[in-house]
Amino acid sequence: MVSNDATGRPDGEQVHPTQDDPVARALSEGVGGPIGARAGRHPWWTPVRVLLALTAVCFALGMLQKQSCYDDTWQDGTTRYTHMCYSDLPYLYTGRGLAERTWPYSDDEQVRARYPQVMEYPVGISYWAYGTALVTQAVTGWPDLAERLGRPTEELFGNPDVLSEIRIFVIVNALGFALVALLSTWLLAKVDPRRPWDAAIFAASPALALTALVNWDLLAVVFVAGALWAWARDRPVLTGVLIGLGAAVKLYPLFLLGAVLVICLRDRRLHDFLAATLWGAVAWVLANAPAYLTGREEWAVFWSFNSDRGPDLGSVWLVAAQAFDATITAHTVNLGSWLFFGAWCLGVLAVGLAAPTTPRMAQLGFLIVVGLLLVNKVYSPQYVLWLLPLAVLARPRWRDQIVWQSTEILYFASVWWYLNGDLAPGGGGDAGFYWVAILLRMAGELYLVALVVRDILRPAHDPAHDPAHDPARAPDRGDQLRSTRSNAVAV
Repeated sequence: MVSNDATGRPDGEQVHPTQDDPVARALSEGVGGPIGARAGRHPWWTPVRVLLALTAVCFALGMLQKQSCYDDTWQDGTTRYTHMCYSDLPYLYTGRGLAERTWPYSDDEQVRARYPQVMEYPVGISYWAYGTALVTQAVTGWPDLAERLGRPTEELFGNPDVLSEIRIFVIVNALGFALVALLSTWLLAKVDPRRPWDAAIFAASPALALTALVNWDLLAVVFVAGALWAWARDRPVLTGVLIGLGAAVKLYPLFLLGAVLVICLRDRRLHDFLAATLWGAVAWVLANAPAYLTGREEWAVFWSFNSDRGPDLGSVWLVAAQAFDATITAHTVNLGSWLFFGAWCLGVLAVGLAAPTTPRMAQLGFLIVVGLLLVNKVYSPQYVLWLLPLAVLARPRWRDQIVWQSTEILYFASVWWYLNGDLAPGGGGDAGFYWVAILLRMAGELYLVALVVRDILRPAHDPAHDPAHDPARAPDRGDQLRSTRSNAVAV
């Protein structure tokens, strides 16, 4: 017996976006209309391969968008903002000793005297940056460092040989990021076998194209996508390992354990939560060990840097400080942020427990990470990548994603205009338009939050809801064949 879902589609059959999404359906009218019931499948162009091709094109466009800065090796302080092609990578190649093959966590006194600024990122990013710097220098023939060591570090960025290395360093990182983006797309497409096309929102995202090369944040995205994939396959240990490794790259994947906790409380699977947490901690400790053992004080810089940081770019704290001409200390921001985030997480827990069916991990994870970003002391433009894989699976609707990502793109543009002084009023004072861009970005996030909360509390509104998982649904033989969680043997 074959059972049908609420749309009349046989359970387990892949959902095509032109039949499921109003925007995709409307756009398809220009190329023949929605896919028909008798449509065949291409023998080679499977959904996943199409998605990977979309990702490659999207990422290539993002690299092309950085061309203006690449041509002058990011030396023009105006072009990097007016052309919106800024990247941290070129400046950190010389500013953190990578051009001299300096281990980021070296505690050597001479190294620290020459490079007092330590990599202010979690260890995963530092390892990647160091590794890609070694690849860069291998490609360029292992330049002699003796001549560089005799120069002041501030002169390195203008050295022709170093500038050539910087361009290669960016290319090496970009190629690595491209592989990371492709793997992320593959994992997202595999989370729900019924809905591989949901990953198209990630693969074709303008936010991905614009921000992937700003910093190394994309590295954490693949671990988030991997954790979603592993959890969908009932592999809590692997989920925990990927969350732990992700937290070693950027801290925010750690909070996905909150989503796991809500699911496990509902489904009485606390042993799975404990397994994920334990193995996540093991993975995080092992990832941090090389840095900690070679330079404990240097390893601690990430934590002290973020603790001592006051209101910064993109944050609601910056808006408040400028709008009210107030001095907001780092302590105030830390206390206020953690109190808000703690209350927000309790709200997510309440929503998750009150839902008629168990929410999906992407939904809960999205809500938690939004709560973190709403009051974070800084919102760099690439932080949209933190939300992207979670958002596209939490609310897989093109209209809603376009609304949200439009606010992120507006913020992306406004932050460069702000840094270039283009938004400063002619009569002096603060840039009010930048405040508007920040608040609109937050409104876009809250718009998605409202929809996801509604989907959780009223699953009939959730585009990705699978009626086969409804507890109130009378099971038939098809359900029994698909479910092995409560039966030792499928019957």
